[in-house]
Amino acid sequence: MATKATNRYHLDEKRRDADHVSFLKHRNWRWLKLALLLSVVAGLGYALIDQQPRPNGGSWYGYTLGTVGLVLIVWLSLLGVRKRYITTGNWSLKAWTSAHVWLGLSLIVIGTLHTGFQVGWNVHTLAYALMLLVIFTGIYGVYAYATLPKSLSSNRGEMTRAQMLESLTAIDRQLEAAAQPLGRSESDLVIAALEQDVFHGGAWGRLTGSYPRCATARAIRRMPDNASGDAGQALERVNALLARRSEQLAQIRRHLRIRAALEIWLFIHIPATIALLAALLAHVVSVFYYW
Repeated sequence: MATKATNRYHLDEKRRDADHVSFLKHRNWRWLKLALLLSVVAGLGYALIDQQPRPNGGSWYGYTLGTVGLVLIVWLSLLGVRKRYITTGNWSLKAWTSAHVWLGLSLIVIGTLHTGFQVGWNVHTLAYALMLLVIFTGIYGVYAYATLPKSLSSNRGEMTRAQMLESLTAIDRQLEAAAQPLGRSESDLVIAALEQDVFHGGAWGRLTGSYPRCATARAIRRMPDNASGDAGQALERVNALLARRSEQLAQIRRHLRIRAALEIWLFIHIPATIALLAALLAHVVSVFYYW
C-alpha cells in the first residue's frame, strides 16, 4: 500500500510539474524537434535531387511535399475542434497546441519548397500567401499570449473590469453633485463628460488607446483653474474629480487596449484559416483537373 501511495504521489508531482511547463516546451520540446526534423529532411531532399529544372509543385517531390503540407494544414486546423474536448495524456490540449505551433512553423519550409520558388497570379500562390498569413498571425498570437496577460494583470491590479466600471460610476455621481454650483459653461463641460459613452472610439480607439474626442480631457483643458467664493471651492472639487475620472478612464482604456491586442489576431487568423482551406481545395482540384 505504501508503495502504491508513493508511486501515486510521484505521478501527481510529475503531472503538476508538466502543468506549469509552457506548451512550447511540452515534453522537452518534442514538437519543436519533430518540426526541425521535417524541415531539415524536406530541405535536404530538395537540395540533393539532381534534376533540371529544379523540383516544383508539379514534380514528384513537389507532390510529396504538397501532400505532407495538406495533411498538416488540415490536421492543425482542427485545434478549434480539439479545444471542445478536455483530456490529458499524449494528445492533451497542451500537446496539441504545442504541435500546432511548431508544425505550423515547419510549413514555411515545406510550403515554400513545394512551390519550387515559383509564384504567380493564380490560386496556387493565393493558397501559399494565405498559409503564410495564417502562420504569421499565429506567431503574433503566441507572442501576445506569452506577454500581454501579465500587462493586463498589472494594469488591473486587484480590480475586475466590473469593479473598474463601478469605480468610474461612483466618481461620476460625486462629479455630478459637485458641479451643481458651477456656471452654465462649466456645467456643460461636466455634462458632456458624464454623457459620453465610456467605450466610445470604436475598434481603432481600443487598439491604439487614442481618444482625441474625449470629453473628459476637453473638460479638464477648458475648466477654469480658480474662482472666488463658493464657486471657487466647487471648481476645485470638480477639477479634482475630473482628474480622478481621467485616471480611471485611462485604466479602463488600457484594459481595453491590451484585451484588443490579445484578441485581434484571432479575427484575422481564423477567417484566414477558413480561406486557406477553401484555396487549398481549389488548388488540389485544379491540379488534378489539369494533370
